[in-house]
Amino acid sequence: MPVSGLAPYDEGNIFARILRGEIPARKVLEDDFALAFHDIAPQAPVHVLVIPKGPYVSVADFSRKASPAEISGFWHAVAETARKLGLEDAGFRVLTNMGHDAGQEVPHFHVHIFGGQPLGPMLAAKG
Repeated sequence: MPVSGLAPYDEGNIFARILRGEIPARKVLEDDFALAFHDIAPQAPVHVLVIPKGPYVSVADFSRKASPAEISGFWHAVAETARKLGLEDAGFRVLTNMGHDAGQEVPHFHVHIFGGQPLGPMLAAKG
């Protein structure tokens, strides 16, 4: 069920459990600010999630509550993850969903990194 982008943080969400080591993940990168790991149901040849280590529900929550060091560190981890995966030359997509209408399913801010093939348009054309 999609979540509200401004709902209270749920300490039992799957990403919080991954951060605590309760659920295993195939890690790509981990530092003081973020954890990057392979998606269990990839939508592209490369599909990695990057999550901040703090308890943020959405990009709006993150931008309001995170420190400048957390924000900078998180986005550095996103770029470093893409570099580590060899995606810089061919290109990649970074996507985040916030709230019900966007289809956010896990109430912990995260971005998806997609790559490894031509990805096509962001949204289907209306017509």
